[in-house]
Amino acid sequence: MSGVCSMDFIGSHILSIDQFERADIDHIFSVARMMEPYAHRHQVTKVLDGAILGNMFFEPSTRTRVSFGCAFNLLGGEVRETTGFENSALAKGESLYDTARVLSGYSDVIAMRHPASGSVAEFASASRVPVINGGDGANEHPTQALLDLYTIEKELKSSGRSLDGLRIGMIGDLKHGRTVHSLAKLLCCYKNINLQLVSPDALQMPGELVELLRSTGHQVTISDNLASSIAHVDIVYSTRIQEERFVSQQEADLYRGKFRLNQSVYTKHCEPNTVIMHPLPRDSRTEANELDSDLNENPNLAIFRQTDNGVVLRMALFALVLDVVNLVDKSAKPVNWYTGSRFQ
Repeated sequence: MSGVCSMDFIGSHILSIDQFERADIDHIFSVARMMEPYAHRHQVTKVLDGAILGNMFFEPSTRTRVSFGCAFNLLGGEVRETTGFENSALAKGESLYDTARVLSGYSDVIAMRHPASGSVAEFASASRVPVINGGDGANEHPTQALLDLYTIEKELKSSGRSLDGLRIGMIGDLKHGRTVHSLAKLLCCYKNINLQLVSPDALQMPGELVELLRSTGHQVTISDNLASSIAHVDIVYSTRIQEERFVSQQEADLYRGKFRLNQSVYTKHCEPNTVIMHPLPRDSRTEANELDSDLNENPNLAIFRQTDNGVVLRMALFALVLDVVNLVDKSAKPVNWYTGSRFQ
């Protein structure tokens, strides 16, 4: 595939994995690698000094919201936030169109999460500045998928493996999990992927995504057996039951705790270097506990490396859409006040 990007990032919305080809992903990752010294506090840049991020999260979020804000701050910009539907003018009946027209007048770029599928794209159609999708209902979460793939690439590279030929098991609520939907689309840009899709029958990956994966030439196995599905994979990608997407808590409770991964299961069934990932939050309540805390000392648990990578990936997207990639190093200064031990 050509190394030339098909996408012009400058001033563009980032709404869906459908926007990207492999060369675009490679470009994003190369910029993310350039951002690592700044995210790791080894250098400081003020390349977005004076710029404002509108961080508009109309659905509960901790990691994604703070990660977007942190990424923008590390580039020198300021962050203004709206959190919760009930705290916004949308609760008073304001349309997404009006909200977009107003908030885009206050911001240079907007990161947005909303509980309704397609809502971020609707918002973006009226925005006067670039909009980045931080998750729209059960639809997509493109920046999470990009940071997940960036993490997978780094984890595989440490053992001499590559994304082509990846073996991955996706486990849990594959019907409602927007992170696995976006990651599945992203994997279609690569070659010879083997996917084990592990879920209860009622929570399987949407059929159109399974067909998309197979049409790309990937091998897809659908199963409800955890042990056999994680025996020969490079990555175990676990997800929680998305209880907020169910009609009732009682319905969600039918599936909680079905596929629990702990150190005993890992040791018995996984290859020794299998990497464990999760988009977080992991549900640590006794009745769920899909990823046990006894894995915390396992060096192959990559969930916190994922969250660190989320900052550099989002820094890269901000730099690309605001066209400051070539200016970052020119504004760089060394950091003398921070040891960098957080990332050692």
